[in-house]
Formats: sequence, structure tokens, C-alpha cells
Amino acid sequence: MRERQDLVEALAERALCARRIAIDGPDAAGKTTLADELAATLTQRDLGTARISLDEFLRPRAERYRAGRESPEGYYRDSFDLDRFRAAVLGDPETARVIIADGVFLLRPELRDLWDFSILLAVDEDEILKRAASRDEPTLGADLLRLYQRRYLPAQRAYRERIRPAEQADVVVDNSDPAHPRIGTMSLRR
Repeated sequence: MRERQDLVEALAERALCARRIAIDGPDAAGKTTLADELAATLTQRDLGTARISLDEFLRPRAERYRAGRESPEGYYRDSFDLDRFRAAVLGDPETARVIIADGVFLLRPELRDLWDFSILLAVDEDEILKRAASRDEPTLGADLLRLYQRRYLPAQRAYRERIRPAEQADVVVDNSDPAHPRIGTMSLRR
């Protein structure tokens, strides 16, 4: 676990001047866990933090699935209320010194201007499926594998091909082994 603590400390050090931080990555990549750890570390450094998760901004079911429950494009385009999310991220500047947001597709063009510092978690698809099965199996049951294979993973592939989040992120972290995460490439954006 020391490697993980070292990574979180390094990310916190790099994020000290940031006001709004994004933690992007595919489903089941560990975004929420890392965001919570980073928030705790920054709070220990006397920086007030607030946490926001894109999952809190789901659109109503009828809107999320208007292109079909298994549509990858529908997952990307219709799942989240981006206007409400943007308003929450920009929020009241007095509430917290640092906003840490986690979610899928946070480096999409319509949100990219929000972030002072961005982290992309990378995890291979086989590992995503294993994590999803252990995390989501009770709620999704037999439908789980089909949804991941037809909706979530294809949407993530399209996102990587079209948007190229690894090129947009300030830091890419290989989180395939959460106890031993590794910093991948550092962006030249900064």
C-alpha cells in the first residue's frame, strides 16, 4: 500500500495550485476511490475540499436510454446532465478551496475547460470486467456482461479514439493494480 500512498502524495503535490481537479477513467477504474484519497490528503494539508461525482448527475432513465439501453453512443451522449454538473463544479467559490470531481468522460470537449488539473486512470478491459462483476453483480446480475460488452466498453473505446483523453490529461495513472498504481505519461500541457 505504500506505493499507493506515495502516488496519492505525488498527485496532491502536483495539484496544490489547482482549484478544480478531474479524475477521469472507464467504469470500475477506481476513480471514486482515488478522488476520495486525494481529497483526504489535500484536507490534511489544510486545503478545504469538496467532492463531486458525475454519477450524481444522471439524467432520467427515459433520457439515458433513448438511443437504447445497450447503445454506446447513448451512454456517452445521453447519460449525464452536463449543464447541472458544470454548475455544481463551478458552484460557490466560498464553499471549498478545491473541487475534486470523478466520472467517466470528464475530458470531453464540453467539460475540458473546467479543469485546472486532470488525472486519467487507465485499466485494461479484462480488469474492468472483473471489477464490475465484483462491484455490480448483485444489482445487474446476468445483464452485467452484456451491458459492459455492448454499451460501456465500446463507449470507452470510442472516447479514447475520438477525444484522446490520455493526450488531454495532465497525468495518466495505470491503475490495473490498485495497490501498485503507476504514473504513465505526463502531458506536456503544463
